Amino acid sequence: MAGKPPASDPIQDAPEVTAPEHSAVGLPAIKHALRVSRQQMGVRRTALTLLRVNQKDGFDCPGCAWPEPEHRHAAEFCENGAKAVAEEATLRRVTPEFFAAHPVSDLADRSGYWLGQQGRLTHPVYLPEGADRYEPVSWERAFDIIAEELTALDSPDEAVFYTSGRTSNEAAFLYQLFAREFGTNNLPDCSNMCHESSGSALTETIGIGKGSVLLEDLYKADLIIVAGQNPGTNHPRMLSALEQAKNGGAKIISINPLPEAGLERFKNPQTPRGLAGRGTALTDLFLQVRIGGDQALFRTLNRLVLEAEGAVDTAFIEKHTHGFEEFAAAARADTDWEATLAATGLTRAEIERALEMVLESRRTIVCWAMGLTQHKHSVPTIQEVVNFLLLRGNIGRPGAGVCPVRGHSNVQGDRTMGIFERPAPAFLDALEKEFGFAPPREHGYDVVRAIRALRDGDAKVFFAMGGNFVSATPDTEVTEAAVRRARLTVHVSTKLNRSHVVTGARALILPTLGRTERDVQAGGEQFVTVEDSMGMVHASRGRLAPASAHLLSEPAIVARLARRVLGENSATPWEEFEKDYATIRDRIARVIPGFEDFNTKVARPGGFALPHAPRDQRTFPTATGKANFTAAPVEYPHLPEGRLLLQTLRSHDQYNTTIYGLDDRYRGIKNGRRVVLVNPEDARALGVADGSYTDLVSEWKDGTERRAPGFRVVHYPTARGCAAAYYPETNVLVPLDHTADTSNTPASKSLVIRLEPAAPEA
Repeated sequence: MAGKPPASDPIQDAPEVTAPEHSAVGLPAIKHALRVSRQQMGVRRTALTLLRVNQKDGFDCPGCAWPEPEHRHAAEFCENGAKAVAEEATLRRVTPEFFAAHPVSDLADRSGYWLGQQGRLTHPVYLPEGADRYEPVSWERAFDIIAEELTALDSPDEAVFYTSGRTSNEAAFLYQLFAREFGTNNLPDCSNMCHESSGSALTETIGIGKGSVLLEDLYKADLIIVAGQNPGTNHPRMLSALEQAKNGGAKIISINPLPEAGLERFKNPQTPRGLAGRGTALTDLFLQVRIGGDQALFRTLNRLVLEAEGAVDTAFIEKHTHGFEEFAAAARADTDWEATLAATGLTRAEIERALEMVLESRRTIVCWAMGLTQHKHSVPTIQEVVNFLLLRGNIGRPGAGVCPVRGHSNVQGDRTMGIFERPAPAFLDALEKEFGFAPPREHGYDVVRAIRALRDGDAKVFFAMGGNFVSATPDTEVTEAAVRRARLTVHVSTKLNRSHVVTGARALILPTLGRTERDVQAGGEQFVTVEDSMGMVHASRGRLAPASAHLLSEPAIVARLARRVLGENSATPWEEFEKDYATIRDRIARVIPGFEDFNTKVARPGGFALPHAPRDQRTFPTATGKANFTAAPVEYPHLPEGRLLLQTLRSHDQYNTTIYGLDDRYRGIKNGRRVVLVNPEDARALGVADGSYTDLVSEWKDGTERRAPGFRVVHYPTARGCAAAYYPETNVLVPLDHTADTSNTPASKSLVIRLEPAAPEA
C-alpha cells in the first residue's frame, strides 16, 4: 500500500553528517529504490511499472538521457530512475479540493520537496486575477483564457514558449510549429541552462552540436575521460557502461573538483560481485581540478602531446582539419607551468601521468556534463577538449569521440524537433515548404533573455511545456519578480512545483499524461518517441491508466490550443495530429533530415540512430568543410583573498529541481539540504568550524548582494579554494547576467562567494 504525502514540511535545521562513501549502487541502492517506489506506488504497481522501464516495448524513463544497450536486463533502470518513475506513477493525487484547502500564499511558503510529494495533478485549475486560490476550470475555458491573452498582445514576440526536456518529439514538434505559426521564435528551453555551451562549441568545431559516439564505442575505447560529471547520481546507468569498458581493458581518468563515489567504485546490482563483493574500481587516475581549471588542463595536455614525438595524427589533421597551425602556435606558447598549476590546482606529476595514459591510448573518448558547461569560458573549454581529440584523430573512428552526457530524457530530441530560439534557415525553409506559412526569421529569447524580457515588460505571456522554470533558472529573486510581471503564466505539468505558486496576474495549471500512462486518442492507442544522449530515437509506450480522466496528452494540449488561437488562419491539420501521432511523424519525416520514413524506422525494436556525419563518414559540416581547431586564450577564475569558488550541484535524492528526499547518501549528508561543502584547510584559514552555520554571499561586478542564508558548514575533501552546495537553494546566488560567452548559459559552476556568520533566528 502506498504511503500518504507529508502533511507538513520536514525540519531541516540540523543535517546529520558522516564520512562520504567510496562506492556507489549495490544493495543499498536497490533497497532505497524499492522503498521510495513502495511509498509512492504500492508493491504491486511498483513491480508492474518498473519492469517496463526502458524496455523495447515499454516506456522511456522520464529521468536522464543515457541510452539503453541492445541487450537489456529485466530491471533496466537505476535508483534515481526508479524514483523518477515512482513520483510520476504515484497513487497520491492533487485534486480541486486540495487547492480549495491551500491558498497560493500557503503553497508559496512550502518547500519544493513538500509540493512535489503531494502527488499527481488531476484537473486543470485557474488562478483569476486578484484571487488567492486556484479553482477548477474546464479545458475549453482554459484555452479561451490563453487565447484571450495571446491575441491581445501587441506582438507575438511578447509571448514566451518554454520547453522542458521531458517533452516528447511529437509534442515538441507541434509546440514549435504552433509558436512559429503564431509568429515568434521565443522558444527557450532547459538546454539553454545546461548543454548550450556544448552545442555552441561542437557546432563550430565539428559541425553538429551533438556527441559523436554510440554506446558501443565506450566498450571499444582504450581511455575514457570523465570531466565535470557525477554519473553515480546524475546518470547511474552510465556506470554499467564504464564497468564493461573497464572489463574490456579501458582506463578511466576522472576530472572533478570533488571525489564522487560512483567513479571510485561501482557495485553493479545485476552481478553477484556487485551485490555481495567489492564491485569494480573505475577510476585509474583522479585529477582533482580546481573549479574552472579544465581549459588550462586540456591546453597543457595538448602542448605536451605536440611536444611528444610521433604523438600527433598528422595524416588525419592534414586531411580532415582546419586551423591547426594557429592552434599549435597558441598551445606551444603556453609554457608557463606555474600558471597551469595555479589554474588547475594539480601537480605537474599528476598532469604528466595523465599524458602517459593519453599517449598509451589509440582510442579516446571524453565525456562531460555541467562541470564543463556552466562557466563563463565553457565554450572555449569544450573547444579545447575537441582540440585534444583532433590531435590524435579521435573523432570519427570506433571507440573515440566527444560525449556530452545530457541530463533530461528528451532534451536533445526537443532541440532536434526545432525547440530553439535561433533556428537554422534550412529548418525554417523546410517548415515553410511543408506547412505553407512564412515562419519568423528573427531570433527569439533564450532563457536568460526571456527573464530579462519579463522583467522589463517586453514579454507578457509565459507558457511552459513542463519543467519548473523559476527553480531551474538563475538569480531567483530577479526571476520570480520578472515572472510576477506577466499578464498570464501557464504550466503544462504532472505535479506541483514552485513555478505554480510564482504566477503572473492570472495563471493556469494544465495537467498532462506522464510517460508511464496509456495515451488513447480518437485514432486509437498512441506512442511517442524520444532521442537519447547519443542520437538514438525510439518509441515510448505507457501502460498505466491515467492518473485522472481529466488529463490531456501534451500533443493534444498543443493541438487544441493551436486550433483555438490560430483558428481559420491556420491550414495545419491540428485535429488530425491529435487523433493520430503517426501523422505528426509523417510531417517530421519531411521536415527534419534523418527522420525519413520515420514511422517505419521507429517501429523497429530499439529504434534507430540518427545520422552523424563526423561519426559516420568523417566529414564535418562546418563553415570550412573540415573539423576546426580553435585557439582561444586560456581563462580560469581568479579568486580574491578570503573568498571561495562555489559550484552548485545536485544531491543524490534529487533530479534537476525535483527533490525526492533530504539525503545525499554518497556524500554522507542526511536530513537536510542547506549544507556547504568546504575543504578543511580552507575552512580553518577562514575560521569556519565544521558544523557551524553560515550565510553564502556571492560577489559579482554589479555590486548587488545575493545571499543564501543558514547553511551548515561541512568539512569535505573538495579542491582547495572550492566549495559546493545544492541547487535550487543556491540559484539565488547566480547573477542573471553571469553567463557563458557565446552560449549565454548561466555560469552556475563558478561563483565567487564569501562566508558570513549566519544571523541568529528571531
